Amino acid sequence: MTPPIDHAPTTEARMLEIVFPDHTNHLGTLFGGTALAWMDKAAFIAASRYSRRTVVTARSEQVDFKLPIKQGQLVETIARVVEVGRTSMQVEVELIAEDLLSGDRELCTRGRFVMIALDSRGRPAQVQALPGSAS
Repeated sequence: MTPPIDHAPTTEARMLEIVFPDHTNHLGTLFGGTALAWMDKAAFIAASRYSRRTVVTARSEQVDFKLPIKQGQLVETIARVVEVGRTSMQVEVELIAEDLLSGDRELCTRGRFVMIALDSRGRPAQVQALPGSAS
């Protein structure tokens, strides 16, 4: 008999990408727009998993590009639902670059995205409160 699959927390999503030449600028580092697209995708997945609804991006806030991500590095994108409103979810997203040969990892980019849950008619829909929150 196959053991049950251990499910990841439904407030979190993780993605892995490798930085190939078509992801980079003339300096050989990850395009900011590509980084933002990866972050938005992870925020979408985390918010969708949490709410079990269709979601859309309402806003991106305070995205800080701390360190460049180089061609050939592995990028782990980690998105976590950190706050929930009536129909909105705030998702914190981090990009962590990893050198595949040494295993060294560095937080390179961090940002916050506001996602809105929608009902079947495309209107904002209520989202359950985060477990353990005071709401």
